[in-house]
Amino acid sequence: MNAPHIAKTFSRRRFLQSAGVTLGLPLLECMTPVFGRAVQVKAPRRMLIISNNLGFLPKPFFPTTAGKDYELTQTLAPLAEVRSEFSLFSGMSHPDVNGGHSAENCFLTAARGPTKSGFRNQISLDQFAVEKLGQLTRFPTLNLGVNIDKANRSLSWTRDGVLLPAEDSAPALFRRMFVQGDPEAVKKQLNRLDERGSILDTLMEHTKKLSRGLGSDDRSRLDQYLTSAREIEERLLTAREWELKPKPATTLPEPADIQDKKLIFEKLDLMLAMSQLAFESDSTRIITLMVDAFATPAFKIHDGENTTEGYHGLSHHGQAPEKVKQLEDADRQQMVLLRKLIQNLAAKREDDSRLLDRTMVLFGSNMGDANKHDNTNLPIILAGGGFNHGQHHAFKTDNNKPLCNLFVSMLQHMGAETDAFGSSTGTLSGI
Repeated sequence: MNAPHIAKTFSRRRFLQSAGVTLGLPLLECMTPVFGRAVQVKAPRRMLIISNNLGFLPKPFFPTTAGKDYELTQTLAPLAEVRSEFSLFSGMSHPDVNGGHSAENCFLTAARGPTKSGFRNQISLDQFAVEKLGQLTRFPTLNLGVNIDKANRSLSWTRDGVLLPAEDSAPALFRRMFVQGDPEAVKKQLNRLDERGSILDTLMEHTKKLSRGLGSDDRSRLDQYLTSAREIEERLLTAREWELKPKPATTLPEPADIQDKKLIFEKLDLMLAMSQLAFESDSTRIITLMVDAFATPAFKIHDGENTTEGYHGLSHHGQAPEKVKQLEDADRQQMVLLRKLIQNLAAKREDDSRLLDRTMVLFGSNMGDANKHDNTNLPIILAGGGFNHGQHHAFKTDNNKPLCNLFVSMLQHMGAETDAFGSSTGTLSGI
């Protein structure tokens, strides 16, 4: 049960079809959370958040009417078959998160003033969820990317505002999830974890001695530091437990890597299939995925046809008909991929439920209108998760509802005990 069998004759297309349609990995004993501590495993709740950092053309995206009877727009037309499986939101944004492209790293943090001097990011939604829920799977979260500038962009940030680099290689992700290291490699990793634990023990001992001569304010700050250190200690212990357990097996092949940035939709399709595979194997329950359109050059729009310039250049279209036409095409293609994901998740059964009903899929952007560098009225779609879908929830476009209100609703749906996150003022009703 160590390494999965890899059939060399499998094509990437067959891998995608298998991951989306025919894969049925069971929840194995080795996948249960915090070994030996849970007597009964609750039905898993999952969350996949996808962001295109240049957004979508707003006029072809947003319907002109709200409620259940809204008419699907030109961009949303590919979702007609699954309209009862998702909710659409308009009039939502993050207060004081502006500055055009500067807001892309704040989509899941809502940290205010990203263009201000001395700005420091805050904890992202995925990492906040892990803090509340604990590490339930081998990977607490997976942070993925398509064409992403890993050194400068990410959806995932620590509580101290440190960027967590995204994984943009499907083969590397596959190996992390399924390929067991040889005994010597596992031993080296355990030694590294033990060394970190030993250093932390020494640091904790010296810090406690230091606290005896401190004033109340300094002691309070030191107590906060010690609390963080104890959390790190617990994560190291959990990581060691997972390292001792065999990884799940799969008969699927390792996917071929797609390195050509022009193939942005093929890369997105593959990463969405890998995300479903991660959920089905219970490797993780929280995934973030940034589509870095800003870093994408002229790309394939159809077989044998590339765009006339890079994604960013197209986004500053100035209403030029040829640029707008290409962007409309790109927006629809992403909706086609979202429909495929929704249908694949709906087709999978997990116990007595559909995988879709236990998986929230949010597709949105930090950019409301890239042509104007506008970070208000963000395009937001939420599918699955067992919510009451099928509506367009339209809030005021001149006085937006905090997007973090939706985030809090999602956190609570995951089972996190919280009533606040970022700039939230409450939760969203009617979903």
